Amino acid sequence: MTDWNDITTALNAVLAGGPRLRALWKASHPAEHAQRCVLAHYLADLEPDLADEVRWDKIALEEFSQVHENDLSPVGIASAAGLAPSLHLNPGEGYRRQGHITRAREHLALGRTAAGTLGDDGYSTMIRKGLDGLGGRLDATDTHQRSRVPRHE
Repeated sequence: MTDWNDITTALNAVLAGGPRLRALWKASHPAEHAQRCVLAHYLADLEPDLADEVRWDKIALEEFSQVHENDLSPVGIASAAGLAPSLHLNPGEGYRRQGHITRAREHLALGRTAAGTLGDDGYSTMIRKGLDGLGGRLDATDTHQRSRVPRHE
């Protein structure tokens, strides 16, 4: 049986993480692109507001553009390119939820291209499944929109 103390301890750690991540963001230097990329990536996940979530996702991508190959090794990412698929998956999903389907598809395509750098581990499988899921949701949106278009016969 799952212990309630374990659950509440884990939940408290998650809830306390938001203020700490925000404080670290404020303390970070603009030249610390790798650190700011990771912080923004996780801050996006903590946002209750979709617009703020997408804003953080965009910041993570902006910071990532200045990250060098080995800059993320302190957090267990041997090659910075390994983070790119996730950095595109998240705004892709956010844009889809906002109804910005073209933008969502652009990030899906970029994420799928970047996924070529992923290995065969659990993280890589999770990201590939996430990209496939986003693709499926976008296809379903396209199908739904086409079915609502009046036909002129």
